[in-house]
Amino acid sequence: MTFRAVLVGCGAMSKGWLSAVVGSELLKGRVEVVGLVDLDHKAAEARALEFSLTDAVIGADLDDVLSKTIPDLLFDVVVPSAREAIAETGFAHGCHVLSEKPMATTLAAGQALIAKAEAAGRIHAVVQNRRFISGVRRIRRFLEGGAIGELTGLHCDFFIGAHFGGFREEMQNVLLLDMAIHTLDAARFMAGKTPLAVYCHETNPRGSWYAHGAAANAIFEFSDDVVFTYRGSWVAEGANTSWESAWRFIGTKGTLLWDGAEAFDAKTVTGDGGFLREVSPVAVPDPEDARQTHGHASVIAEFLDAIEAGRLPETASNDNIKSLAMVFGAIESARSRQRVEIAV
Repeated sequence: MTFRAVLVGCGAMSKGWLSAVVGSELLKGRVEVVGLVDLDHKAAEARALEFSLTDAVIGADLDDVLSKTIPDLLFDVVVPSAREAIAETGFAHGCHVLSEKPMATTLAAGQALIAKAEAAGRIHAVVQNRRFISGVRRIRRFLEGGAIGELTGLHCDFFIGAHFGGFREEMQNVLLLDMAIHTLDAARFMAGKTPLAVYCHETNPRGSWYAHGAAANAIFEFSDDVVFTYRGSWVAEGANTSWESAWRFIGTKGTLLWDGAEAFDAKTVTGDGGFLREVSPVAVPDPEDARQTHGHASVIAEFLDAIEAGRLPETASNDNIKSLAMVFGAIESARSRQRVEIAV
């Protein structure tokens, strides 16, 4: 089946979406982009030209473009504050909606989106594209296999001096709300655990070029007594980590280190004596399904597969809201300087 799609929001983020739709073998023949929408008509025209979408309807009015094109899908790549209204318009036109992250600017708005999708009988999901990379899928499989025993803790460092310009530099809680959602969602997925509570300390370090909240340190309590710690900054220059963070996973039998790129170092205890026990290396297997390791293309393909199968996709909003709840729990903890329970 070829799905007809309209993309709304033709800024910088749209390039990754369109590159996947137009250029990935995984999506070849599965999606036809029939419309592009942006308040800046020239931005939409530029994207159409860049990706040779010569037959796409271009416009600034989403309702009008949806009426003209009658698509199956709406790709929502707008700024977070416009998310709810855009998705609601898509549902009203019978579209399944795939949104950029975060899925909403408040938990209440996220819950409202879930309810509206259910009422419309449509699927709403979120592009958590970093869940669909090789390292994350490999680690999920490795931990599920029990190679280092039962997971007791996972810890990550995210330190990058990122100069975006634009709306991010004016956002409140910019690191937690705009970036940490990726890391927190990956942690929840890799651990296979439920977030229960958080304590977070947020700062905007001296020299920051952001208006608010460019750095944060958080301790999350997961189910089964697993602890997840997050240390992050978008104003840490001089020694950038990977965009996927640097990770340590601790189990009852050993530890796995991941640099967020291609380096994996897993060891389990093999000795039974001495102050520090002898350890031996353990291989981290490849992902079970290589089709799930292509970022945007994989998450879009999984979305389409779910629609065709009549099921919810992996990143459906009623699951993704648990990751969003981690973000807002951390923000509330930073504001109140108290431990905050996470419940959705």
